[in-house]
Amino acid sequence: MRDTLKSRTKSPGKFNFLLLLGIIGPGLITANAGNDAGGIFTYASIGASYGYSMIWGLAIITISLGVVQEMNARMAVVTGKGLSDLIRENFGVKLTLFAMTILLIANFGVVIADFAGIAASLELFHVSRYISVPIAAVLIWALVSKGSYKNVEKIFLALTFVFFGYIVTCFLIKPDWLQVMHAFVTPTLKINNSFLLTFIGMIGTTITPYMQFYLQSSIVDKRMKLSELKYEKVDVWFGSIWGMAIAFFIIVCTAGTLFKKGISISSAAQAAGALAPLAGQYASVLFGIGLLGASILACSVIPLSTSYAICEAFGFESGVDNKPKDAPVFYGIYTVIIAAGAAIILIPGLSLVGISILSQQIAGILSPVILIFMVCLVNNKRIMGKYVNTKLQNILSIGTVGFIVILTFILFVVLPLMH
Repeated sequence: MRDTLKSRTKSPGKFNFLLLLGIIGPGLITANAGNDAGGIFTYASIGASYGYSMIWGLAIITISLGVVQEMNARMAVVTGKGLSDLIRENFGVKLTLFAMTILLIANFGVVIADFAGIAASLELFHVSRYISVPIAAVLIWALVSKGSYKNVEKIFLALTFVFFGYIVTCFLIKPDWLQVMHAFVTPTLKINNSFLLTFIGMIGTTITPYMQFYLQSSIVDKRMKLSELKYEKVDVWFGSIWGMAIAFFIIVCTAGTLFKKGISISSAAQAAGALAPLAGQYASVLFGIGLLGASILACSVIPLSTSYAICEAFGFESGVDNKPKDAPVFYGIYTVIIAAGAAIILIPGLSLVGISILSQQIAGILSPVILIFMVCLVNNKRIMGKYVNTKLQNILSIGTVGFIVILTFILFVVLPLMH
């Protein structure tokens, strides 16, 4: 049983950099897991189709992501409970069941897309998906089921270093940095279906439901104290900025090469392959390695997020520090999602584009719902005490929710009516 909120509230003391290094992890892992195969494809296609014209949107998305993740982390540290647990306690079983059902469907679709990312990235190096996907699935399953939280977190953090490949690739391409910076500080908005739909996709692939469930559960699993809250805030903001910086470099990579040559793409793997004749084989290889690492990270985190969420919602034992025999439902859900996701990728002739689009649409519907739950919870003084949102935090968080709700409404109501 965790201490009461009152007894755990102590003077924060001086900032300890070594303690920060020990705490950093959940925010960085969560933000980078959002840059999965679908995210990389989204950013690559933005650069290939629109050049630098959407890059200014990353500044807005970084602030929105940071606000949401900070709110999420604060709830975790203050309450010591996962998001699913808090939703069930405060909104009832029916709404919780609805949220968990949609979350399971959405996350499963994303897992399939990320196993496709593993297959496609290794096919760039002439490794068959019938070899790569089963091996990856077994390794991912073993990583969590045979490890402790500390060891799993270290491996997840190590996987975030593959994203440096996109930074190196970007400098290999040698873009016009003055043109890039001009586009970054000069907003461009084209009022047409394609541009608007792509811009919504850029937001939708960044602020996703599974990120909120995973972040809060992993912080609870790490058993952070209130005195460590300020360090976790640094973690989530650093993770948000780092995640969007990677998106920035991916867009610049494809804008500086594919857009200039008028080359359109239909997958992240195709973007990697197309870079070779334009920017050299090393650029293509680094892009492919980044796709592989990102897909493995997401294939690990998303099933884990789903297991955490469902077990917390319905009171089952959960947590990576538990043995499979002590948390059978937790590990059972994790195992089924990985095994089923990998198996679907091995079906001959299966089109993955429709699955990816459907999973993003469902996530788009669910994301505002989860964010509304979060805003209500974080402003509940009975739950949060003095750690409720400030006025500024409410303006930013409610503005973020409202912005996503409006864009979701445009995506699912306005745009269909325009066709």
